[in-house]
Amino acid sequence: MNFGHALEAAWAISFRELRKFMQQRSRLLSALVRPLLWLIVFATGFRSLFGIAPLPPYDSFIEYPVYVAPGLLGMVLLFNGIQSSLAMVYDREMGMMRLLLTAPLNRAYLLACKLVAGTVLSLVQAYAFLIVAAVMGVDLPLIGWLYAFPALLLGGLMLGALGLLLSVYIKQIENFASTMNFVIFPMFFMSSALYPLWKLKESGAIWLYDVASVNPFTHAVELVRFAMYGQFNEVSFAVVAGTLAVFYIGAVFGYDPQRGMVKKRPQAAG
Repeated sequence: MNFGHALEAAWAISFRELRKFMQQRSRLLSALVRPLLWLIVFATGFRSLFGIAPLPPYDSFIEYPVYVAPGLLGMVLLFNGIQSSLAMVYDREMGMMRLLLTAPLNRAYLLACKLVAGTVLSLVQAYAFLIVAAVMGVDLPLIGWLYAFPALLLGGLMLGALGLLLSVYIKQIENFASTMNFVIFPMFFMSSALYPLWKLKESGAIWLYDVASVNPFTHAVELVRFAMYGQFNEVSFAVVAGTLAVFYIGAVFGYDPQRGMVKKRPQAAG
């Protein structure tokens, strides 16, 4: 594999993902409506609860929408990352995935191209949400949009790698609903996306606090939340980066035709 072939493959895969996204305008709309609905509902219902106490990493009293906005950015990344697994399953059923993996290029590189292309779409949707949230009056610092970019990129890669790994084990599109129930919702609700961890511990929900503390999505959200204010969360960075490596290596292993879900079937004896 020379550099020219690698670059051509990366462009072809990225262009295909972008073209599919442009043809599915409802996908961008749903990516915006979902977190905005949560923002409006939770900002109204929990303003009185969270508006009376300082929330880390902030040093002053803040409005709940400002706290929850980074968590909803994480929601955008999470849903798009998992949705990419649905696209992978569809491509596999249509034969596109097998065609891609039989290309004379390194399989790990091809999967990395898919991962990066999906993450770029996640970033587009995340910043579209930030624009709409700003119009609605959510007062996040504009410089924080720039600070948060590396955190959003790393979080998007981690959640996209999770989508790649899930696509190894989701055999049919019809099974995607169970993925929503057993992966997306537990990861989202058992995290600090909507409420701070210390509030869980303070309320006595120790088991939920423990689960949320080890949830990689929690650390993706905290990485973005701290980055918005120019702070670096070393623990969250280490967890997200390590989880990204584990998920991606697992996906590459799963797509190995000698071991994973595309393992060749032995031919019947003639």
